[in-house]
Amino acid sequence: LRVQNKKLYLATFAAVLGPLSFGFVLGYSSPVIPELRKINDPKLRLDSSQASWFGSVVTLGAAAGGILGGYLVDKVGRKLSLMLCSIPYVFGYVVIISAQNVWMLYFGRMLTGLASGITSLVVPVYISEVSHPKVRGMLGSCVQLMVVTGILGAYVAGITLKWRWLAVLCSFPACIMLLFMSFMPETPRFLLNQNKRSEAIASLRFLRGPHADHALECRQIEASVQEEGLNLSEFKNPSIYRPLLIGVALMFFQQVTGINAVMFYAETIFEDANFKESRMASVVVGSIQVCFTAVAALIIDKTGRKVLLYISGIIMALSTALFGLYFKIVLPDRNNSSNPEVWFTLNSASPGTESSISWLAVVSLGLFVAGFALGWGPVPWLVISEIFPLKARGISSGACVLTNWVMAFLITKEFNDFIGFLTSYGTFWLFSAFCCLNVTFTAFCVPETKGQTLEQIEAYFRRS
Repeated sequence: LRVQNKKLYLATFAAVLGPLSFGFVLGYSSPVIPELRKINDPKLRLDSSQASWFGSVVTLGAAAGGILGGYLVDKVGRKLSLMLCSIPYVFGYVVIISAQNVWMLYFGRMLTGLASGITSLVVPVYISEVSHPKVRGMLGSCVQLMVVTGILGAYVAGITLKWRWLAVLCSFPACIMLLFMSFMPETPRFLLNQNKRSEAIASLRFLRGPHADHALECRQIEASVQEEGLNLSEFKNPSIYRPLLIGVALMFFQQVTGINAVMFYAETIFEDANFKESRMASVVVGSIQVCFTAVAALIIDKTGRKVLLYISGIIMALSTALFGLYFKIVLPDRNNSSNPEVWFTLNSASPGTESSISWLAVVSLGLFVAGFALGWGPVPWLVISEIFPLKARGISSGACVLTNWVMAFLITKEFNDFIGFLTSYGTFWLFSAFCCLNVTFTAFCVPETKGQTLEQIEAYFRRS
C-alpha cells in the first residue's frame, strides 16, 4: 500500500503542476494591473477599461481551452494533453515578457488563458481516473489547492518582482510539469478505451504497486467501458444528460458567487477601499484561501461533497451580505456610477466612516474567501471529474469548463458595470442571493459521490 500511494501521489503531483501554473496566471493580474496603470511607457500603460480587459481576457482564452481540451482529452489522451498545454503557457509568458504594447499583453494573457482552460479540464479527469475511491476526494481537491497556491505565489512574488520578472517566474511550473509528466503513465481507463489492455495493466502496476489485483480492477473498468463513439442522439439518455446538466449548473453557480471578480481585483479593491498596505492585504486573502482549501482536501473524503457545499454556500451568503452592508454604510444613498474610473468611491463618505468600520470589510472578505475555499472552490471541479460516463467525459467536461470560463469572463469584465448600475452594495447583495440559490441547488440536485468508484457513480445515473 505504501509503494502504491507513493507512486500515485507522484503522478498526482506531476499533474497538479498544471493547476499551479493556472493559479499563477489568475494571480498575475492582481499585482501587475496597479503597476501597469502607473508605468511611464504610454504604449504599455493601462487605463481603467484596458485594465479590466487585461484581467478578463484570460477567461476568454480559457473558454477556448475548455473546448480544445474536451477534444484533446479523448483524442490524444490525458497525459499527452497535459504535456501539450505547457507550450501555450510558456509561449504566452514569452510574449508578455517581450511586450512592446498593450495588444501584446492581451495576446500573451490569451495564450496563458488557453493553457489554463485545457489544464482545468484535463487535470481533474486525469486525477479521478488514476485514483482509488478512498483518496480520490483528497487528491481531486489538490487541483483547487494548487490553483490557490499559485494565486498566492503570484501575490507574494509581485511584492518584490517587476511585471516582466514576475512573468519569468510564472513560466517555471509549466516547464517542470512537461518534464515530470513525461515519466508518468496514461490513465488505465483511457488505455482500455483504446483497447490497450497490456499498457493499462502496466499503468495500474505503477499506480497501485506490484501486489494489487490489477486484473480484477481491469475487468471492473472494462465492464463500464463502451468502445463505440458517442452520438448526439445519446444525449437524450438520462445517464448522459443528467450528469451534464448537474456539471454545467455547478460551474455556473461557482462563478456567480463573484469569486473571480474579487480575486482578480483584490489589490485594486483594497487600494480603492483606502487600505494602505493593499498588496499585503491581497497576500492575506490568498493565504486564507490556501489554508481553507487544504482543510477541505483533508476532510472531503470523511464529510462528503454535499456537506462542504452546504457549509460553504451559507458562509458565502452571510459574508457577501455583510460586505454589501459595509458599502451601504460607507456610501449612504449614493450611486457611484458617476465616476467610472473608481469602483468604490469611499472618499465620498463622511470623514472617518470607512476607517472606523474598515474591520467589517476585512472580516467579510476573509469569511467569503474561507467559505469559497471550503466547498464551492474545490468541490465542483471534483464532482465533474467523477460523474460523467467515460465515453461522454471529454465533451461533457468541455461543456462544463466552457460554462465556467464564459461566466468568469462575464462576471470579471462586467464587475465595474455592475457596481455602476447596482451600486457596490447592490452588487454584493446580488452575489449573496446567488449563494443562497447554490445551497438550494445542492440540496435537490447534487448526488453524493463519497467512497464510490467511478463505475458505481456511472451505474447510479443509469439506474435513475
